Amino acid sequence: MEARCLLRRVLFGPTRNKLKKESFWDSWCPFKSGNHFNDLSLGETLVGGQSFDWHTVGSLHWRGKIGRNIFECRWREGRAEWRCDQKTVRPKELIEEYFCLGEAYESSLDQLPWRSDPVLRRSIDKLKGLRILRQPMDQTLFFFILSSAKSIPQIQSVGEAVFQRFGEDLGEGIYSFPGWDRLSEIPEADLRLIKLGYRAKYVFQTAQFIKSRSGWLESIPHRKYTDAKKELMKLPGVGGKIADCVLLFGGHFLEAFPIDTWIEKSLDNRYLLHGWSTTQKTHFARIHFGKLAGLAQQFLFSAERLGILDE
Repeated sequence: MEARCLLRRVLFGPTRNKLKKESFWDSWCPFKSGNHFNDLSLGETLVGGQSFDWHTVGSLHWRGKIGRNIFECRWREGRAEWRCDQKTVRPKELIEEYFCLGEAYESSLDQLPWRSDPVLRRSIDKLKGLRILRQPMDQTLFFFILSSAKSIPQIQSVGEAVFQRFGEDLGEGIYSFPGWDRLSEIPEADLRLIKLGYRAKYVFQTAQFIKSRSGWLESIPHRKYTDAKKELMKLPGVGGKIADCVLLFGGHFLEAFPIDTWIEKSLDNRYLLHGWSTTQKTHFARIHFGKLAGLAQQFLFSAERLGILDE
């Protein structure tokens, strides 16, 4: 009897488990031609601080979600590739929209002043293909409310603690954003117990604000930039920088120019703006980089963070 059970485990157990694991994923696909990614820019796009949905799972290999769908991306043999959960519907369309894969990206790059700006030109040359993802406004707002005085791993860790507790398990250790309606039902004291600290107050109060104003958050991407920023700054814990981060990364307002520590360093050291106020620096960025200043910001942020400009 023992021998038969052992034989059955040998013949069927491991094979069945292996097939189940492998069948979770579709085949690897190359990114649409013209994406211009390199190994550095693909990773920086995914885990460089604009999104907190992606994790490194191996060398030049990342796993995360787009909406409620699980994807993986990797850099292999000189090209960027992706694959998805087999349950995903229209994955190619999701990838192309999320990564802004199209002619508009090339046109946007061409409008930046890299021809006359050697700092920006070097940033773009080293990070070819770096782009701003199209992320949901509601989740982006949540993460950037958590971002004050936090590093990228810390923001991700705190956010995921909330997702695991109140969101839905999507598989592979990935959980959905529970949504502001669900967060409005959670007492501030409970949020403090899961790593949020003083930010629990901001999340709780923001959830109450959004719940009491039906359609308010959904209207933000359809407003003019200045109006949208003023609206977001009505939220507790949301100042100018966080509002600009939410608008750039969650609303795709490419004129938004968040000034954080890395951009402050870049403007001070590369553009010699020591002593200028944040308002003055923002004004400089809008004039110098133009209406797509947010795209320039992403290149400068990543180049500064990775030490590219000091090489």
